[in-house]
Amino acid sequence: MKNSSYLTSVRTMTSVAAGLMMALSTHADGRLIATSGVTQVEGSAGGGLVPWALITGYSEENQTSVSAFHTLTDVQDFRMTVDGIGFSYGNRFELTAAQQRFELKGTAVDIRQEIYGAKYKISGDAIYTSMPQLAAGIQYKRLIDGEIADAVGAKDSDTGTDFYVSATKVHLAALGGYHLLWNATLRATKANQMGLLGYGGDDNNSYKLVPELSALVLLDEGLAVGAEYRYKPDNLSAFKEDRFADVFVAYFPNKNLNLTVAWADLGSIAGSEDQSGLYASITGYFK
Repeated sequence: MKNSSYLTSVRTMTSVAAGLMMALSTHADGRLIATSGVTQVEGSAGGGLVPWALITGYSEENQTSVSAFHTLTDVQDFRMTVDGIGFSYGNRFELTAAQQRFELKGTAVDIRQEIYGAKYKISGDAIYTSMPQLAAGIQYKRLIDGEIADAVGAKDSDTGTDFYVSATKVHLAALGGYHLLWNATLRATKANQMGLLGYGGDDNNSYKLVPELSALVLLDEGLAVGAEYRYKPDNLSAFKEDRFADVFVAYFPNKNLNLTVAWADLGSIAGSEDQSGLYASITGYFK
């Protein structure tokens, strides 16, 4: 992808951040700050890579919340931008929509994927119950540009659906007086590189159960550091598919805004080894 696209993405994030900081005011008391999670690359509330059981925004009983986000991931040979919106009601369920745009630097290769998600909180609360908060989610994926998926042997280059269950728990003052959050997600998926290379392949065309893990420490009221690890299926004989991992810093200056920066290790992508680099994301919350 050309440098102008990178600069455009950075300017977009800067402009959105400035506008949100100026236009929005801090929410009244209610759900604790950071219990919205950040926005995951497929649009769900969670970490950068992994959906959590948390519900996007800060809606409480009989309340709604709307969010919007922009994400940039820049590694050695590829760049991906993601834009999307989220809606939640009553801290019980969320609906999300996102579009990923994946580009091979220095070429005209441009792959777009739409992802429509839904998540429902089944039981528990991440803070106020002894058991973790449990949620079930679905991500319906539509690959807009499927020619490369066809070329590398994907069984389906049009649509795919992921299903997942997540458990999230916050332990107050558990680590040197700081709050500790952990999340475990189990995903059923056929997606190749999250679906950007289609769904299923010549090596495997069945759903695989893959774990995804996150942990963070809330260092201050609005500052958290953490790490994630996401296993992925390896369906294509043409390319080996590696796990994703990251270490991140998330900042919540108030309940209207989240800024997240990470170093992401994406392993091998479409035959290009050791793809790692910057991840940056901004989410605004409207209630």
